[in-house]
Amino acid sequence: MAWPKAQSQTHLPEAPLDPDKYLIINDKISIPWAELQISFARSSGPGGQNVNKVNSKAVLEWFIRGSEVLPIGVRSRFLERFASRLSTDGRIIIASDEHRAQEANVRACAEKLRSMILAVAEAPKERKPTKPSRASKERRIEGKKARAQTKRFRQSFDAE
Repeated sequence: MAWPKAQSQTHLPEAPLDPDKYLIINDKISIPWAELQISFARSSGPGGQNVNKVNSKAVLEWFIRGSEVLPIGVRSRFLERFASRLSTDGRIIIASDEHRAQEANVRACAEKLRSMILAVAEAPKERKPTKPSRASKERRIEGKKARAQTKRFRQSFDAE
């Protein structure tokens, strides 16, 4: 099966169903295609009469909880961020029916998975707590004093 060459998708292998190949996420992370299950179904997307005859929708499944290819930190961030998209047994299921060709939908599924992993690949920067400056403290106190004085002037005085 010949896959069309896409200029912007050079990270996808020539034949994504070949178990010897890898889905390359970045320099440090790659997933063997053998870990990914790809199935096909009838699509609801574009295709006219063809849509009723051809299984062009691609469904990619990956058992992330059982996979050892992701570093521990990346996997834990992935499981936390995409918990709502995981099945009960720990599989991520990604479907694509936006193209008329099976190959293009497989590529779209792989690209979706790649972008999800890239979104959690970098550890978030740890927040460094900061203290307010002396000038900001003084401005806050001056503002409080001004509001207190305004409220004091609004009070009615009893003259006895």
